[in-house]
Amino acid sequence: MTHTTIAALCLLAALMLPACHHEQNAAAANDAPAAVASPTHPLTAEQLGEVGAEIQKEPARGEEILAQHHLTRDAFEKAIREVTENADASRRYAAAYRKASA
Repeated sequence: MTHTTIAALCLLAALMLPACHHEQNAAAANDAPAAVASPTHPLTAEQLGEVGAEIQKEPARGEEILAQHHLTRDAFEKAIREVTENADASRRYAAAYRKASA
């Protein structure tokens, strides 16, 4: 298992953590802007890495961060899965993730 795959799996786990506390986040979600469907132009692997790092830093704001990038949780997870299927995209994602996490 490559480091990029592990990083992607960790990110998915971080995204799922707030779902465990749905009741706590329900009130905050009502204040956050509504997330829209995937954008017309999908994010690059590098942009997804930056978004992932933002979410990792502040998992409680995950839905809000996704909404700022015009993503839903499902769209983000699908994009991450697609990135992990391409070795070059996975390397670019991981590099952007590490850089944004620093």
